[in-house]
Amino acid sequence: MSANLTVSFARIQQLRSPDPHNGRMDARQAELLAQADAHELGRRLRSIRVARGLTQGEVVGDTMSVAYLSRLETGARKPTVKALSALAARLDVTIDALLAVEPGQDPDEVRLALDYAELALESGEPAEAAQHLDAAMSRVGDVAGTGLRERAKLLHARSLEASGQEDEAIIELETLLEDSTVSEVSRIKAGIALSRIHRETGDLGRAITCGEEVLSQLRTAGLDASDEAVQLSVTVAAAYFERGDTAHAVRLCAKAITQAETLDSPRARASAYWNASVMQANRGDITAAVPLAERALALLGEGQDARNLARLRAEVGRLQLELEPPAVDDARSNLQQAVTEMEWSSATPVDRAWTLLGLARAAFLSDDHDECRRLLADVHATSDGQSPLAEAEALALEGRISAARADTNEAARCYQAAVLKLSSIGADKSAAQLWFDLAALLESVGLIEAATDAYRRAAASTGLRARTTAPAVTRELTS
Repeated sequence: MSANLTVSFARIQQLRSPDPHNGRMDARQAELLAQADAHELGRRLRSIRVARGLTQGEVVGDTMSVAYLSRLETGARKPTVKALSALAARLDVTIDALLAVEPGQDPDEVRLALDYAELALESGEPAEAAQHLDAAMSRVGDVAGTGLRERAKLLHARSLEASGQEDEAIIELETLLEDSTVSEVSRIKAGIALSRIHRETGDLGRAITCGEEVLSQLRTAGLDASDEAVQLSVTVAAAYFERGDTAHAVRLCAKAITQAETLDSPRARASAYWNASVMQANRGDITAAVPLAERALALLGEGQDARNLARLRAEVGRLQLELEPPAVDDARSNLQQAVTEMEWSSATPVDRAWTLLGLARAAFLSDDHDECRRLLADVHATSDGQSPLAEAEALALEGRISAARADTNEAARCYQAAVLKLSSIGADKSAAQLWFDLAALLESVGLIEAATDAYRRAAASTGLRARTTAPAVTRELTS
């Protein structure tokens, strides 16, 4: 459990309560600052800044340099009394909050606990969020009529999803939707989350059904021209695309982009452009996909969604590696920044594994095989079984390194290990391209039978099946 987020309910209230010293540090606080650990204090400063949705430049204003704040957040420097007082004022928190001092109890503990649980999720601490949620949910019944119970359940579902417990998150959201007392706003939020999780876990039929039901509710409520409606539209479009209904998906995404442009919502527009980019990439048009993704990245950078900003930056990096010729330096820059951002967001191990895999590819394209191997080891350690497709891709890339070094036996071993890993996924459309790539790689090291099987699996993953009988051919009889 991270020291910067290990706090009690009383600590949570401290983030919002007035500072009795009106921003001026007393002798007690000055002594606590002298004893504080610079790295823990720096992590706390960054966590609160990110939770406020502020850039370093917005926090410092004209009080200090951005470089100085950056050194404080990394723990390279400890702030002076004057600097910490100024930062407390700029972040709108108490000095005690920055120094992690425990104040007294407060009647709004549940509401503030949920605030801090959400902060923990955005900071990439689902276990810490779960701790605060458990405590809040045990007391949320005491504040009925405030909507806190619904908010607690929605946050609990997010926490479960961030911890890799998708089935439990689905059950929590379905329970919320079945409750007739739940407000329409909470019902819509739960439906959006449920559709997204169904899509990300491969249950495309349920993702579409659930998403379209909620879209109907949005239209009935007069909210079809809203941020939520745009995000849900592109989620449903992505599910249609993955199911093979390409043309319908592209039309839905085009409508979502048109709708998003009428809204003053960078996040809604980013969501629409992002999904349009993914569809173009999956259709093989990388040249069209890259500018759409870059547009989404610029829009999302205006908002406060740390996880999706990092994921999109990683996606742009991966697309740049697919260009002809690959934009390796630009891709590496985006991927490295994504890795850094993911450390301070609610990004999952799967998100991190794919981002590290992108960096490994960039290293391979730069002929830095040692760095590539190091990054591939990080991919396996980060995924740890949660993303078999990423691990299979990593094994295939390891084999390519060995092949480049003329070690055919080791290359064959890696390719066969990738086949075993990929076999655990089954006939998944997302695995089709890798099956096809593996077939060619297996063929290159003389494993013809395995290559033929991989070609068959590539076809099966796209939905193609061998016909058991030849199609009938009708011919006209001529005299």
